[in-house]
Amino acid sequence: MKFSYDVIVVGAGHAGCEAAAAAAKLGSETLLITMDMNKIAQMSCNPAIGGIAKGQIVREIDALGGQTGIVTDKTALQFRMLNRSKGPAMWSPRAQSDRQKYIQSWREILENTEHLSIWQDSVNRLIFNKDGSISGVVTNMEVTFYARAVVLTCGTFMNGLMHIGRVQLHGGRVAEPASHGITEQLSEMGFTAARMKTGTPVRIDGRSVHYDLMTEQVGEDDFHKFSYLDNVQRTLQQRSCWITYTNEAVHEILRQGLPDSPLYNGQIKSIGPRYCPSIETKIVTFPDKTEHQLFLEPEGETSQELYLNGFSSSLPLDIQIRALQEIPAFRDIRIYRPGYAIEYDYFDPTQLTHTLETKAVKGLFFAGQINGTTGYEEAAGQGLIAGINAHRRCHGGPEFTLARDEAYIGVLIDDLVTKGVDEPYRMFTSRAEYRILLRQDDADMRLTPKGYEIGLATAERYRLLCEKRENRDRLINFAREYSVKMSQVNSGLEQMGCTPLRQGLKLLDLVLRPQLTIDTIAAWIPALQEQLALIPSRREEITEAAEICMKYEGYIEREKLIADKIARLENIKIKGKFDYNTIQQISIEARQKLSKIDPETIAQASRIPGISPSDINILLVLLGR
Repeated sequence: MKFSYDVIVVGAGHAGCEAAAAAAKLGSETLLITMDMNKIAQMSCNPAIGGIAKGQIVREIDALGGQTGIVTDKTALQFRMLNRSKGPAMWSPRAQSDRQKYIQSWREILENTEHLSIWQDSVNRLIFNKDGSISGVVTNMEVTFYARAVVLTCGTFMNGLMHIGRVQLHGGRVAEPASHGITEQLSEMGFTAARMKTGTPVRIDGRSVHYDLMTEQVGEDDFHKFSYLDNVQRTLQQRSCWITYTNEAVHEILRQGLPDSPLYNGQIKSIGPRYCPSIETKIVTFPDKTEHQLFLEPEGETSQELYLNGFSSSLPLDIQIRALQEIPAFRDIRIYRPGYAIEYDYFDPTQLTHTLETKAVKGLFFAGQINGTTGYEEAAGQGLIAGINAHRRCHGGPEFTLARDEAYIGVLIDDLVTKGVDEPYRMFTSRAEYRILLRQDDADMRLTPKGYEIGLATAERYRLLCEKRENRDRLINFAREYSVKMSQVNSGLEQMGCTPLRQGLKLLDLVLRPQLTIDTIAAWIPALQEQLALIPSRREEITEAAEICMKYEGYIEREKLIADKIARLENIKIKGKFDYNTIQQISIEARQKLSKIDPETIAQASRIPGISPSDINILLVLLGR
């Protein structure tokens, strides 16, 4: 019996779920292969989605028609908008989710997506056509599935090895087996593979915690959420997080355990994430610091299981428990399992194009931790792009990519394929040169038209976008044209301690004052109240969008000008036009790196580490000739 599909997705983590859902929704007959259907979209580490820059990625996924934002809103236990004290370019949504309900919600979506099938098994071999393109996969059950495109989203499972002190366990997650065969097969074909490391903290029984000795961190209850769809809301009981700190007694016990730490006794040789270090790394890197902040986070709406954010560790079990007992809130601590580190295989992402298709094998795509990234959000964004392009590989159509000035997803993928990684890649706002253009509030404005054009965003989603844009722009135009009299606002301004008007001005000029909001001003101006009343739904969201556009118009326009200038270099295609090894005018390093990456454009070439402005100028001169 022959089993044939258009697209096969290997792995049902965050990348695999988005890839499979996208390919199937676009019309490809899609097969999602997972080791365990009860662990689909498992939150292997912390039960949270979003955060600095990561929240922007989730809103972009949603704007394009992906599912992560919808699932997060449906399963959220707490929502917060981070970085509110900074400008809107830095605002980043984050939510705690119910781990089990997150899995259930994703599974419900996948099982009810037309054109999508699921198979529970593990893939250990790829098969290829005579021309070298992908042909399908072979599983541990010795079942062969054929396809025109395959997306590998293997997470930490490829030759996964877990460490708890000197104890080593083979697996991709605790109690789940590793996968073998794919790394070895692709390495024999010439792919460059290496090892990375990540870790996770202890899971705590909430009944053993003294909450009265910690600081409560409650969530926010306003209109903000991840999905732009108006029918997706938070419905679960909201739960608090809790803040506590380590101390010198904790650090002393941790230091005593360092000889048995896999990170420091030579047991682990791979590189871990710089921006999410283990607790033992923290005490070694910052020896003078007397405390480190910890966040205790709920795992479920009714579960007693708690996640201790900030205490990732691979130290021996007894060291972890003894150290935690020195924290007053944890003096009677009981745990469900210790923290552990895990090593796994990844492939150098410079071996990919911007579609996430491998350069060496037509029809083979990589997404997620297989590309050296860390984080559910980074994985989901890659999975969405890989799924779209796998579908197009099968059915035709132009490649779908996002530029650096269009999306954080575009920044992420461009960084990966252009620069590669030397540690697990994590997205930050600082990695994006166009942060003001890539705000979380306007991801729908940027990307829903693209999602609708390719057939992923629904007509209803596009209608909501058009309605939002129309009401936003009407409000902005009203502010530009409406004249405010002193008598209307001076009393209110004085009560707020603001400088009163000396003459009338346009409403826009009043909105530009940093102390004032549209809602504040509306209390003084009935005509503005009437304009707000005309907005049929999502009034707070639309008002906030209009206010940001008005207050930051100058910054936004300036960044657009810069992006437009760089876009000229993005339009200069150079792929296949040079044999870089023969260009003697550029440095040897430039020749080697340009040959390895084979950039698509002059702009991408300029972002390759080691490529100088003079090298770019020489390429431009040669193009002119």
